[in-house]
Amino acid sequence: MSQYDFDLFVIGAGSGGVRAARTTAGLGKKVAVAEGRFLGGTCVNIGCVPKKLFSYGSHFHEEFAQAAGFGWTVGASAFDWPTLRDNKNKEIERLNGIYHNLLVDSGVELIEGYASLKGPNEVVVGDKTYTAERILIATGSVPFMPEFPGSEYAVSSDAVFYLETFPKRSLVLGGGYIAVEFAGIFQGLGAESHLVYRGDQPLKGFDEEVRQFALDEMQKKGVQFHLNANIERIEKVDTGLKVTLTNQETLEVDLVLCATGRIPKVDGLNLEQVGVTQGKTGEVVVDEQFQSSVPSIYALGDVINRLQLTPVALAEAMTLVNNLYQPELPSKQMDYSNIPTAVFCHPNIATVGMSEETARDTFERVEIYSSAFRPMKHTLSGSDERHLMKLIVDAASRKVVGAHMVGTDAGEVMQGIAIAIKAGATKEVFDSTVGIHPTGAEEFVTMRTLTRN
Repeated sequence: MSQYDFDLFVIGAGSGGVRAARTTAGLGKKVAVAEGRFLGGTCVNIGCVPKKLFSYGSHFHEEFAQAAGFGWTVGASAFDWPTLRDNKNKEIERLNGIYHNLLVDSGVELIEGYASLKGPNEVVVGDKTYTAERILIATGSVPFMPEFPGSEYAVSSDAVFYLETFPKRSLVLGGGYIAVEFAGIFQGLGAESHLVYRGDQPLKGFDEEVRQFALDEMQKKGVQFHLNANIERIEKVDTGLKVTLTNQETLEVDLVLCATGRIPKVDGLNLEQVGVTQGKTGEVVVDEQFQSSVPSIYALGDVINRLQLTPVALAEAMTLVNNLYQPELPSKQMDYSNIPTAVFCHPNIATVGMSEETARDTFERVEIYSSAFRPMKHTLSGSDERHLMKLIVDAASRKVVGAHMVGTDAGEVMQGIAIAIKAGATKEVFDSTVGIHPTGAEEFVTMRTLTRN
């Protein structure tokens, strides 16, 4: 009989923690999960899921406007924020229930409360101490909120999902995907939308052509960009919030959203006291097996600050469980290459593999194939929206090493392209693939004219 209460004690019931707990319990191990906030973590409650629902909602004003070109007469329409917010809340509550059932039905003991480490094999929740052979930290991340005069008037990317009233004028501070997405959501739902970013262009790290193309399309839709600037101060005035930027420009808005990144959620875990090594942003430092500096303590997901993506946390969890509890299977190592991702701005961005800039630095010669066009739908809709598709090829091996898209449902399209790139498909494989006509996606297999090399 084990000397411990549990074989595995998981701190945090987000995507990675739940997957690790359920899978381990399914292998006959005794598992507990402690969660003090909500089941499902950031993604389900204050991230991917509600954001995507908001993004869906923000598209309708364009659909109404474009319907006339197809013969539809659409009457007066109005947006009601409480309806969208509250319907979203109901869906999140439904998903919370599903996560609860998934854990309990798999045999995991669910402990409500915030957990902290007491020792290499001890966890405290409330006034009770539990022992475990192994402890897994999967506490996720929290928004980073900058400090400046008046910063208390700004809201975080967590709080924005529960606003009492919808702003008529909004300002988003930041240049990452969360900032860009919410700038588009606010604009689509009818607010005057501003985005302030300290750099030359949002979405640092993405392909440069994609960044510029997406910015141009968002500007056409009405999002106002204030680049090479930051917030100097916010003042509350009778008519809203007066925001002064570092370039001395002033804006008056009703809401300021700080979407300036997320940092590992480690407060209260007692990592230092137990001897767990942390990185510069507080992340738990782990090796390729997700083992921390304390051999019995592991970590994965946002709290290790590698790639803050839900599917990455899920894959890390499966790798961990495979290596710890399935000795009959070959050992695995998490592969962070060619991970696809999407930005649900308007229009969407999706990407997998290398940017053009990274490929130029990596290979002796690269070939670039790109196509920008007005999609078929908009030949009748009246919209001047354009889409971009792009392939990056290593000229020596002929492998497609990067694919990028800006356009409607880009994420849906890119998932299939990601499989091809992960499998090592060459440009000739793409060229020999028969397209689905008429779709925008077929452009990926019909781009045969070299754009540049």
